[in-house]
Amino acid sequence: MWWIALLSRIPLSWLYALAWTLAEIGFRVFRYRRDVIDRSLSVAYPELDAPARAAICRRHHHGFAQVFVEILKSGALTPADIARFVRFTNLELLQERLAKGRPVMVVAAHQCNWEWLMHALASQAGYPVDAAYKPLKNRWANEEMLTLRTRFGAHLVPAKELLPDIIKRRRIVRVISVVADQEPRSSEKRHWTRFLNRDTAFYMGAEEIARTTGYAALFVAMRRLARGHYEVTFTPLVEHGERLEPGEFTERYARLTEAQIHAAPTDWLWSHKRWKLKKPLYGAG
Repeated sequence: MWWIALLSRIPLSWLYALAWTLAEIGFRVFRYRRDVIDRSLSVAYPELDAPARAAICRRHHHGFAQVFVEILKSGALTPADIARFVRFTNLELLQERLAKGRPVMVVAAHQCNWEWLMHALASQAGYPVDAAYKPLKNRWANEEMLTLRTRFGAHLVPAKELLPDIIKRRRIVRVISVVADQEPRSSEKRHWTRFLNRDTAFYMGAEEIARTTGYAALFVAMRRLARGHYEVTFTPLVEHGERLEPGEFTERYARLTEAQIHAAPTDWLWSHKRWKLKKPLYGAG
């Protein structure tokens, strides 16, 4: 899109000024999803009063606006730029497992800038990167976003086609990236657990891939160090060939995601309507 190409040429400091303005307008004027965010925060952190929740909400708006302009800036960044903005603390944990000649799955959450995380993996891991994504409904917009998301070499696969694609290309040693904290409204396979102080359903997709393939999987946590600068750390979820009880993989992921959110609550995507599903009284749901 011409306007994305144009905006990507603007200095990042100017884009951050635009982000500040957009965040303030969204928070104070349009009150973008403030009710949704406040309800979720009041359950997750019942000890916080209304002003404290409003402060987190405002910082969330600013963080989200910064991520938005950072994604736009991706169109003009180089691999060296990405390496400067996104630093891995223990990339060797991933590379050691890949060096054994098998694909490795990395599982993330919507914390900080997950798009730059994908770019950093694609440009620094030293192996191909496949990333699951949900196609946009608008075909033209989807194609433009694919162009932006794949410019550092990542290969995007629609989430519903990921497992068949993995089986088809099983001999290719690569990173398989999945963001797994969305609500599984379109899937009948769900894992229910307590998450942020309420019953929460999780996709079983990442667990199913790990169980079917026997691949090792790492949780990847992203932490904001300063505006535009992030630190990424890997934590093992399951090793190659390790067998877990049903639901244990997803439970481990949920606990690590929850800990990451508690460490930096303003950087999670609270504006997403995460809790539409209700846990059934009987059965797994």
